[in-house]
Amino acid sequence: MPSDRASPSSPTEPGRRERKRQQTLDHLADTAWALFHEHGFDAVTMEAIAARADVAKGTLYKHFPVKEALLRHRFHRDLAAGLPALLRELALLPTAAARLHAFFRHNADWSIGHREFLAHYVRFRLGEVGAADGISHSGLDRLFAELIAAGQQHGEFRRGHDATVLARNLQFLHLCALLRWLHTPALDLRAEFAAMLDLFLHGAEVPR
Repeated sequence: MPSDRASPSSPTEPGRRERKRQQTLDHLADTAWALFHEHGFDAVTMEAIAARADVAKGTLYKHFPVKEALLRHRFHRDLAAGLPALLRELALLPTAAARLHAFFRHNADWSIGHREFLAHYVRFRLGEVGAADGISHSGLDRLFAELIAAGQQHGEFRRGHDATVLARNLQFLHLCALLRWLHTPALDLRAEFAAMLDLFLHGAEVPR
């Protein structure tokens, strides 16, 4: 008589293993996040994170080889969690340009709230350029591509350029504005992002 219990090869097992893995990643990242806030990023060691999380150092290093990888996981998880509500808000706006401006206002506020750790995150992410698939991504390139493609479909943006290429260009402009702000604390990040997006949407050429 067939058993109702899932065998080790059952399709449910990989799902359970993945959920368990995600729980472990979240636990480690949340533990590190608390320590970073308590002591500052530079003062926290991987050994301290493992001890607070009550895991072996080998377990921590298996999932996160460096502290910055813990930041990446935390940031990307939080951004993904907040994305559905943000998309609902953006959908209420009348144009793709308005949606992009609203996104960057939200992103500026988020960046200001995480400034203490952003330089570490950005430096780490730049070191991952060209890395193999499997590396966690923020998803901004896909979001930008979707917003730009929608603008093209509605006649707001020219259709002669691939939306994914335009999205990558916008992503690099975003990074440049962010790096400028990190280097110059007195700058208004909302204003920097607005100027950056205006350049992307309208170009540097004087209208004729």
